[in-house]
Amino acid sequence: MKKMFAVFVCMLVSLQFLIAQVSVTSLLTENLSNPLSIDVATPRLSWQLASSKRNVVQTAYECKVMNGKSVVWSSGKVLSAQSVMIPYAGSQLQSGKQYNWQVKVWDNYGAASAWSTTASFKMGLLNASDWKAKWIESGFAEDSINRPAQYFRKPFLLNKKIKTATAYITAHGMYEAQINGKRIGDYYLTPGWTCYNNRLQYQVYDVTAMLNNGANAIGVVAGMGWYRGFLAWDDHKNLYGKKTGILLQLEIEYNDGTTQTIISDESWKSSYGAIRYAEIYNGETDDAREEKTGWSATNFNDADWKAVKIGDADKAHLVATYNEPVKKHETFKPIKIFRTPKGELVADFGQNLVGWVELKVKGNSGDKVNIFHTEVLDKAGNFYTENLRVAKQQNTYILKGGGEEFFEPHFTFQGFRYIKVEGFPGELTPENITAVALYSDIKSTGTFTSSNALVNQLQHNIQWGQRGNFLDVPTDCPQRDERLGWTGDAQAFSRTATFNFGVNNFFAKWLKDVAFDQLPNGSVPFVIPNVLGKTDAGSTGWADVATIIPWNVYLAYGDKQVLTDQYSSMKAWVGYMEKASKNYLWNTGFHFGDWLFYRPFDDNDGRSAVTDKYFIAQCFFAYSAQLTLNAAKVLDKTADITYYSNLVEKVKEAFLKEYVTPNGRLLSNTQTAHVLALNFDMLPEAMRKDAAARLAENVKSYGNHLTTGFLGTPYLCHVLSRFGYTDVAYKLLLQETYPSWLYPVKMGATTIWERWDGIKPDGSFQVPSMNSFNHYAYGAIGDWMYRVMVGLDTYEDGVGYKHIKIQPHIGGGFTNASASLQTYYGTLSSSWKDEAGRISMDVEIPANTTATVYVPSTAYVAKEGDVILPSPLKDITVIGKEDFYVILKVGSGKYHFEGMQLF
Repeated sequence: MKKMFAVFVCMLVSLQFLIAQVSVTSLLTENLSNPLSIDVATPRLSWQLASSKRNVVQTAYECKVMNGKSVVWSSGKVLSAQSVMIPYAGSQLQSGKQYNWQVKVWDNYGAASAWSTTASFKMGLLNASDWKAKWIESGFAEDSINRPAQYFRKPFLLNKKIKTATAYITAHGMYEAQINGKRIGDYYLTPGWTCYNNRLQYQVYDVTAMLNNGANAIGVVAGMGWYRGFLAWDDHKNLYGKKTGILLQLEIEYNDGTTQTIISDESWKSSYGAIRYAEIYNGETDDAREEKTGWSATNFNDADWKAVKIGDADKAHLVATYNEPVKKHETFKPIKIFRTPKGELVADFGQNLVGWVELKVKGNSGDKVNIFHTEVLDKAGNFYTENLRVAKQQNTYILKGGGEEFFEPHFTFQGFRYIKVEGFPGELTPENITAVALYSDIKSTGTFTSSNALVNQLQHNIQWGQRGNFLDVPTDCPQRDERLGWTGDAQAFSRTATFNFGVNNFFAKWLKDVAFDQLPNGSVPFVIPNVLGKTDAGSTGWADVATIIPWNVYLAYGDKQVLTDQYSSMKAWVGYMEKASKNYLWNTGFHFGDWLFYRPFDDNDGRSAVTDKYFIAQCFFAYSAQLTLNAAKVLDKTADITYYSNLVEKVKEAFLKEYVTPNGRLLSNTQTAHVLALNFDMLPEAMRKDAAARLAENVKSYGNHLTTGFLGTPYLCHVLSRFGYTDVAYKLLLQETYPSWLYPVKMGATTIWERWDGIKPDGSFQVPSMNSFNHYAYGAIGDWMYRVMVGLDTYEDGVGYKHIKIQPHIGGGFTNASASLQTYYGTLSSSWKDEAGRISMDVEIPANTTATVYVPSTAYVAKEGDVILPSPLKDITVIGKEDFYVILKVGSGKYHFEGMQLF
């Protein structure tokens, strides 16, 4: 009996040890899970620690990277708490090779993990000489009006047992590829959009399971896409080239160790097919009667196909796909199919989204179904497209007949909630149509919810605005003849974007194009990729994207490499402003200003919130100089630290002389003027309190409405809270009448609008020339909701949430609010409840991080569970008390705090 008891005790101890044992999860290479195309020489490795204990910190790690059975890097045991973005430090990595890696860690309790499960990464083609494939183009005379998609194919034989097969593909235009009649991969709108003349991405696919031992065929269809389709205005097309083409290399490794390469070359053939027309703005026309059934299969007769032509494009600018490609995501069935007062057949999907509609239809050969797309109905309930300007947003399918047919577009996308259907044979039912959301495959990382249903809908709208407009580049809108990478919109929304989705690689990829498209004088174009021309550049608040987004990405993810990569671009932009200024005062050039600020109709008493554009320019001049100084400190650029410190001081001195009276009043008495001056610390400390009071008074003078545009809005509530006016910030958040964040919500919005009053209270519209209903910029309020209202933030001494700050700001009549964030360290969350003045918080801190937690307490006493703090709890330390908070230092784990209240 004693022996059995001893065995039981040993088993229990072993079980407790296993439960408490630290483990390693979530291995990433360059922020991606098992990527197939890495083309950086020193990829960075990241992982998370998992433990049931509190206050777990990594004290050491050991990495090993293998190529097959050969170890190419063993770090040995490294005494370090770093678990994010560890640079590879082994032998030189080889093109096209796959590497596997594992890691083990030690924690502060002396426990060592087991080796992690194996992760992998595959190197891309690192040198232009690695490309054996040739650019090929169609070999037939093109229909120069419709410019239909071009089809390419090649049959080939494989006579050995295949170990691995990898396809490398890109195009001038957009492409979709097939092997033996099956689609390769689940990416769409490939190869994505970059400044093609400098950087053209290729995609990599594991196609091992798609190949046969024997006869095979590969096919690629190419559409115009961004490469040569219409972009922007004034009949702009062929901006990167006049001909579409493809480049494909299929690398095959056999079990016996031999290899074979199939490439695009003179042996391929080309033809037309079912896709008769495809433009981004106007839509796609597919004629199923022209379909080449089985065109990518082995038994297809291509006798009437034409030989291809060899293109002469360079391969030196080919780069691996660094960001997440566009994929299909949520699907929607119509919530209503109805006839409008005009008799139009319309379906409502209940959500404004970006993507397309899948169609199932039966009919006769030659039947034509037209699908039109729009975001809103007009006041009378009719289909409204005037705000699309010249974009048709029309997909057309021509039936071949003979049974149920399926249609979806390939080389276009639409922004819509409603569709109008013409020519559908029979009765249109929900089973016939499905809306599919397309956006970059960025992972959802942030959540927010509260006791207010309207604010929760606002959060929904913020996230759906980001989904729809983060389609390989951060576009301004997804529906009209624009859909461009507007820099001002992107920088204004960037910090909010980093919370809701994992956009580290998304922004890093786009920022490379910002640098490449930057003009020689340092000026940054209005849109990236730049399709507007060299004179459309240099506007304050837009061009500052060069400094603002790199810094925000660094703060949110701890990604120092983004600062390294963009530092020259940051300096160049600040240098442009410095050269354009006189005595450090920048008051020249074109600027958009505080775009779409509040302007009441028939303004007779000066209520329009016009902020002097050069006032704004001076503020952003100082801010970009400050951010460049910050980057210089992170990167240890000693000489630059001195230079930019002096520059910031001189720019602010020039601001004070030009725009501030001796008594501290600003030249522009607007919300935006005060917000920028305070947020960017343009005023001496002694002037800030009065300026903040004037801001709060200004808000009240407009009936607790905001009047800010694109440049003031992101910082408005932050500034109010910073200077003690959180109550005013809450009034702005909860305002339900125009102009406000909740006015569009009350009007039925499911995304963020471009204008505060895109639809007016009487149901009429703002001017159709600029009235998007999916425009994320004003969604920047989300950042305040997450970092101030709930209080999830990161300190600059531990960016990327290595050192976490949690300081909720309770108010506005809310009874609860919560947020969670998937960081590179794991799940971070906080929620608070206000139950008749009794404040409680639930907090989760990921392993290998620490947090400073501010617990609201008017009595300056807090509890953790049933224990009153301070206490002998070794994982919680009281480090201070201020402004009705008890300040705690905690390690990883889950906590329940209660603040003791006096009143």
